[in-house]
Amino acid sequence: MRNYIYKTIIAIVALIIVFEFTIGKTLNKISSQTDILLTKDGRKEMVNTIKNEMRKAVEKENYLKDDERILINDFIKKIKSELNSVE
Repeated sequence: MRNYIYKTIIAIVALIIVFEFTIGKTLNKISSQTDILLTKDGRKEMVNTIKNEMRKAVEKENYLKDDERILINDFIKKIKSELNSVE
């Protein structure tokens, strides 16, 4: 009977440790991210971060590379031609 109790205790402790190192860490990351999104200060910080990134993008002379410009331009032309075909 004593061996059964020891084995049960060891199994429970092992399960708790495995849970904390696998699922527990993921749950902690998710809960910290949701805390940032759900608090007023977190949302303000996120808006400020987005604004700073937009300022950096505006200050750059060329935001897009040549191949990206060509790709986006071709995509916009295709969309315009499809929209013009409706009329």
